[in-house]
Amino acid sequence: MEMTEDLKSIYERSPTIFQGIRSEIERAMVGQTVAIEQLLSAILAGGHVLLESNPGLGKTLLVKTMAKTTGLKFSRIQCTPDLMPADITGTTIIEERDGGKHFRFEAGPVFANIVLADEINRASPKTQSAMLEAMQEKQVTVGNETHPLDEPFFVLATQNPIEMEGTFPLPEAQLDRFLLKILIEYPTPEQEYEIMERYSGRYDPQVQMVVGKEQLLALQRICREIPVSEDLKRDVIKAIISTRKWDGVQYGASPRASIGLILASKARAFLNGRSYVSREDLHVMAYPILRHRVILSFEAERRGLTQDQVITEILKESKL
Repeated sequence: MEMTEDLKSIYERSPTIFQGIRSEIERAMVGQTVAIEQLLSAILAGGHVLLESNPGLGKTLLVKTMAKTTGLKFSRIQCTPDLMPADITGTTIIEERDGGKHFRFEAGPVFANIVLADEINRASPKTQSAMLEAMQEKQVTVGNETHPLDEPFFVLATQNPIEMEGTFPLPEAQLDRFLLKILIEYPTPEQEYEIMERYSGRYDPQVQMVVGKEQLLALQRICREIPVSEDLKRDVIKAIISTRKWDGVQYGASPRASIGLILASKARAFLNGRSYVSREDLHVMAYPILRHRVILSFEAERRGLTQDQVITEILKESKL
């Protein structure tokens, strides 16, 4: 990788930066090391993240803590059924000035670097769709005007399982725009004891900023330069195509999954101090990349299959 002096300096300091981010997050979070690594990988790869778990497992806390470590502009959208698209994107208002009436755009909470869409599946489909242009094009169109979003831009959305009452399943088109779907698991008994000890007393984690916006953008540029062998690239394509033909899969993954798996694997390699992508990186990242893109048939769901079980079988067959 050929780098300028500035990029070379950041590359040399990257292990310290990554360890610092992890350490700061651990001030607030107990356990969840896999989820933290995957969230960091998505940010390095420049992708959006969907976090899913039952209530009370720290999804919102994880996102807010991550935002503090990066020092990026942060906003939170609490999704509810009565939330309107303009509540997210902003609106044009008329104001009187200099003896006349003028239009002024009032930016919504989507105009931030990290946007927490909390409980996104509680918003109506119409409101959910207001995020599509921002997530894909990094811009917002209101009326006849298009407003670019500041880089970097991430939507980190949380949702409770769709079986719960009062939720609206995200459409496939929007799911595909999330780079990763990360599952937050229940803590172990020891971890839950530590959580209880911390937060039933006076513990108040003071999370410090570790990396700024320009440094993060530089780390993203370095991440994209990490090489991947031709054999691994072809194995990725084979695995993604298999999702479209697999028995029990109604809809398979799009080419976005191929791109996303390469980018996320580069990010994981970078986080772990390697300048190349291994087969293990691809195997590990295939699950959060594919689990929201593999739509099972009714028959597969009736048999009790899960997306992760199907992904495991596909990876075995494709030897990824």
